[in-house]
Amino acid sequence: MRSDRLLSIMLLLQTHAQLPASDLADRLEVSVRTIMRDVEALSAAGVPVYTVRGPQGGIALLPGYRTDVTGLTADESRALFVLLSGTAHADLGLGQALGSALRKVMAALPAPHRPDADLASRRILIDPVRWRGTPGPEHPATDLAAFQQAVLTDRRLRLRYRHGRDNRQRTYTLDPYGLVNKAGVWYLVADHEGEPRLFRTDRALSATVLTQSAQHRDGLQLTDVWQTLRRRIDDIPTPLAVTARVRDTVLAKFLRIHEPDLADPAPSLPETEDETGWTRVELRFRSLLAAEVLLAFGPDAEVLTPEDLRQALARKAAATAALYTPRRDTRPGGSGHAGVLP
Repeated sequence: MRSDRLLSIMLLLQTHAQLPASDLADRLEVSVRTIMRDVEALSAAGVPVYTVRGPQGGIALLPGYRTDVTGLTADESRALFVLLSGTAHADLGLGQALGSALRKVMAALPAPHRPDADLASRRILIDPVRWRGTPGPEHPATDLAAFQQAVLTDRRLRLRYRHGRDNRQRTYTLDPYGLVNKAGVWYLVADHEGEPRLFRTDRALSATVLTQSAQHRDGLQLTDVWQTLRRRIDDIPTPLAVTARVRDTVLAKFLRIHEPDLADPAPSLPETEDETGWTRVELRFRSLLAAEVLLAFGPDAEVLTPEDLRQALARKAAATAALYTPRRDTRPGGSGHAGVLP
């Protein structure tokens, strides 16, 4: 609606003092001609808006024409913008409404708090969707405050880190872009030697903020680097398709654990849990090794295809069973009976 756009123009000018007409047009997704007509309408309504000619010109609002929201501290302002970050609003069809709301709140904040709030909105993201098959936090972060300080002051960070894949400890000097909370797990998004990397804060052994300024690649923000890293993990070029049948008595638990691995919408739960009933489930995994996690359900889940996975699970099951097979006592003087050897 035009009335909402007029208000958005006024609030943007309150925040930035002066903006080119082309910038306003891009932000509000209209033409420059439409912006100029809106400026004329605002001026006719008594709003002290005017144009500045020249290469550094644009559209400006008379200094002092603003409204503050009183009572908000700097921490409260920053927290508000962190909570409103992420993609959940877009998924609900509220992406444009969120952008409009943020502009209004930013313009109404006390002027000293605006830089911190704007920085938080660009450096801290909330992504509620968990990774495919990734567990929750291992333990509380050793020093999340140090990560925040590095991110919000544009400083380099020296990180002593324990890798999950091999449990080795390594030390990195990083250029942080920001922090991302992914389904309850905090990650640091940073460059290491010019390459984007992702670090779980709960695997940090120590974090020290350095005096050197962070070196960011030109034009890149947290959202840009995060999307690149997220796609590397979430997007599977050639997923392994798996068909399994799951006993109805454990189907609810199975679907809860393997929800990110479902290739199709989750099947409906049976009205009654019959021990003889089974439900067919279609899944996808990154690799054959990743799919071996299905063995955790023992006899309550059977892989039907692919055959390679069936054979791999059969070998693992046989090896596990061999560990618990009673062995005969063949020592001199032994009884020769089966049992557990000391």
